[in-house]
Amino acid sequence: MTDLSDHPDHPDRPDPPGLADLEAELRRAVRGEVGFRVTDRALVTMDASNYRRVPLGVVAPRDADDVAAVLEVCRERAVPVVPRGGGTSIAGQATGTGVVLDFTRHMNQVLAVDPEERTALVQPGVVLDRLQEAAAPHRLLFGPDPSTHGRCTLGGMIGNNACGAHSVAWGTTADGVRELSVVTARGQRLRLGPGWAGAPAGLRELAERETARLRTGFPDLPRRISGYALDALLPERGADVARSFCGSEGTLAVLTEAVVGLVRAPGARALAVLGYADESAAAEAAAGLLPCRPLTVEGMARDLVPTASGLPRGGAWLFVETGGESPEEARAAAEAVVRAAGAVDAAVVTDPAGRRALWRLREDAAGTATRMPDGSEAWPGWEDCAVPPARLGAYLRAFRELLAAHGLRGTPYGHFGDGCVHVRIDFDLLTPDGVARFRRFSQDLAELVVAHGGSLSGEHGDGRARAELLPVMYGAETVALFERAKAVWDPDDLLNPGTLVRPAPLDSGLRFDVLPRRPVDVAFAYPADGGDFTAAVRRCVGVAKCRTARPSGADVMCPSFRATGEDEHSTRGRARLLHEMLAGDLVTGGWQSTEVRDALDLCLSCKGCRSDCPVGVDMATYKAEFLHHHYAGRRRPAAHYTMGRLPQWLRWIARTRTAPLLNALAALRAPAALAGRLGGFAPGRDLPRLAARPFSRWWRDRRPAADGPGDLVVLWPDTFTEHLSPSVGRAAVRVLEAAGLRVALPPTLRLPRPAAGRSALLDPVAVLRGRGRVCCGLTYVSTGQLDRARAVLRRTLYLMEPVLDTDAPVVVLEPSCAAALRTDLPELLPGDPRARRLADRVLTFAETLERHAPSWRPPRLDRPVAGQTHCHQHAVLGDAAERRLRAAAGLTGELSGGCCGLAGDFGFTRGHEEVSKACAEEQLLPSVRDAPPEAVVLADGFSCRTQLEQLAGVRGRHLAEVLADALDGAPDDRGPEPAVDGRGPVQDSGVKGSHP
Repeated sequence: MTDLSDHPDHPDRPDPPGLADLEAELRRAVRGEVGFRVTDRALVTMDASNYRRVPLGVVAPRDADDVAAVLEVCRERAVPVVPRGGGTSIAGQATGTGVVLDFTRHMNQVLAVDPEERTALVQPGVVLDRLQEAAAPHRLLFGPDPSTHGRCTLGGMIGNNACGAHSVAWGTTADGVRELSVVTARGQRLRLGPGWAGAPAGLRELAERETARLRTGFPDLPRRISGYALDALLPERGADVARSFCGSEGTLAVLTEAVVGLVRAPGARALAVLGYADESAAAEAAAGLLPCRPLTVEGMARDLVPTASGLPRGGAWLFVETGGESPEEARAAAEAVVRAAGAVDAAVVTDPAGRRALWRLREDAAGTATRMPDGSEAWPGWEDCAVPPARLGAYLRAFRELLAAHGLRGTPYGHFGDGCVHVRIDFDLLTPDGVARFRRFSQDLAELVVAHGGSLSGEHGDGRARAELLPVMYGAETVALFERAKAVWDPDDLLNPGTLVRPAPLDSGLRFDVLPRRPVDVAFAYPADGGDFTAAVRRCVGVAKCRTARPSGADVMCPSFRATGEDEHSTRGRARLLHEMLAGDLVTGGWQSTEVRDALDLCLSCKGCRSDCPVGVDMATYKAEFLHHHYAGRRRPAAHYTMGRLPQWLRWIARTRTAPLLNALAALRAPAALAGRLGGFAPGRDLPRLAARPFSRWWRDRRPAADGPGDLVVLWPDTFTEHLSPSVGRAAVRVLEAAGLRVALPPTLRLPRPAAGRSALLDPVAVLRGRGRVCCGLTYVSTGQLDRARAVLRRTLYLMEPVLDTDAPVVVLEPSCAAALRTDLPELLPGDPRARRLADRVLTFAETLERHAPSWRPPRLDRPVAGQTHCHQHAVLGDAAERRLRAAAGLTGELSGGCCGLAGDFGFTRGHEEVSKACAEEQLLPSVRDAPPEAVVLADGFSCRTQLEQLAGVRGRHLAEVLADALDGAPDDRGPEPAVDGRGPVQDSGVKGSHP
């Protein structure tokens, strides 16, 4: 290997000589994309492991010819090549210092499904879920199903011999492989299969010389993934070269196509959830359930379950799935499991939604396990050891003792029916002493696993994490045999060198080595990360749920990735760039980095990752933090001065009463176009119409409701309700008062403390006095104007002190403003106790009615609904109260998930038009188009309503508006609302398809 293969582990090493020539030669040789930009390289420095290697470049080949061309160029220059799928490997084998092959861009198709033969022909970059979708019409599926099934690729699964929850029934990936098409490092194209099909020269001779070792030196385990599967070359095992290739971690040849076997899907499924005292008791019971022929036997402990509500009693659980031709047959099989289980408590779940919710707990464990119950960090490294299932209980007890002896903690979970245990351990990988302990523990655990007859890897491969310890499991002579096998396939050691054979030390090249050791000066408090921005960025471990092409249920994360398909626009991709920015050796600009800025530009700040990411990455906050530093003392984009300071501008317009004039100008093409260019607005976007009478002015002019016995609630006049959608505020007042509540608005001027028994909050004349106005600071936060945001929030807290002296809740109608008050406010002003008090007072409209008017019943509408749950509602506030209120009103059906794509200023900002529309087209617009004519179109967020009007000509309504119109009596005194898009009438906001 030349110096190129070592670049750039040393932070001060410049790009090596010949890098530009290598890039140019690759561009001439291949039809696919060649990426040598800093961003291209930064995105693949890590997988989901503890390791980091910086590559020279990335190539996305279009076909096998491109693969062969890359190998030829790199062989001539002695540059390593690393095949990469979804990048979710946990042992470090999807990283490298040479050229990374990204198969997810082009070679990502299911080429054919043969239902008669029950096979499929696939390319290496196809995501498992796409294969399952192609096979489903034939009632077939691919048996192995890792928890990352929404983003892992078949090539990666073959490389790691991945397994998943259903391996007790359908085996590992190797069990499902029929034929493999590969290109060797020297350009030979082979088609691998049984009977020595496709074997490279010398492999058969090597295996036949070592027959005795192949028969005796490999443990007989359902989950033996460590090392090369050379025993598959034995004659009694069919001399299956394709099976032997599985689990080789990209070190032998490059996969270009695969024929995989499919299995018959059960007609129905049921889930037996079995409660045990602890995970050892669950593990001991697991092997005894295998005679019941279950589809899964998965174990989880209480530490990994956010809430045990709905689960049987116990400190640990087995999730045992059963199948049958009918629901009755599947249930009967599950009940038989319960009878055989010896559990302290049990439940059988047949409802598909209930089963999905439980499986989501299990699938998210790879992320949730990265935080201990006290919030401290935990890491992979010993993620998937496997022992014989009958010895799992004893192994887990010994494992717990070993953890305690080293002063470590971890929560085991995983495939108990196969004896495979996943665990994240609270290693200190930031200090020399902690890394030394990591090494000592790794050596001791390897010996413990082998003492129990186990395999160092039971699913994810050896990679950099365990390959150094393979002699403990196999002995030096068998490891030497692995090296000889590698030399037969890849004599130049071109493919993924340092992985599986001749590995680097397991404690070298850790991703944490390059990060700053001192906390970075930041504006947000990052309370869950001890105030450390670096720790916040470390949250992303790379499980890549954000790269799922189609969200599950109401999930939001990550809309910009789904719109673009580009990794740099995923939550993981952005976190990788922030990691490299902090490291400083690849992304060298620090807070001034253009690479990070450009990746964050298409982040919608939807906050979906805050709830949907298993480790709680909050990219909206990280984006605001970055923009705050990036533009400090510098000229900002025009949109930051216009839409970022929207409350300021709208208050000025309200004071000068110029809304009608501005609306008239906005309706004229030339003035609107000029304003758009100057303001940084996207061309083709119509500016929202401004209300001639703001909500607070209506409040001041109305006849106040008589004081009653109901609770006092303070209605927050957010910027959107105040100036753009006052009908929402008027409707909310009407409903809240109909429910018997006393409604007040926050003071706009700090008033003297009232005399005993009186409250200045109840005086509507006080509204609009002075210049002080409450504001959540949302637009300032989303554009990174954090100094202004803090000033606005301090003023707000001062004005809200009289409210905080009462027990009154603060009702916020706009979900994004409510989310800002609940999260951004206390995290920007952590030292002000008033911030937490106000955040804790914030309620949504539905929460207010549920908590403060529990006996009130809404009017019945008995109509279906369409529309979308606001992304901030989903991510921060939750929508349980809204669901219950809709059900009480007879509003049936589900709202879609995802993000509307407008997202505050995002969809209005120049350069975001296509992504904004693509996000809306993913779920929101189809949900409205497909709804029945009588459906009520609900959209509690102003952005969602605007997107609906401008892209679909449909006026969505806030839930408060729908309920207000359904109340008995005359409608309120509102005038006609102008169409937001300014181009004429739109469909009525209440019933889809009706006329205004």
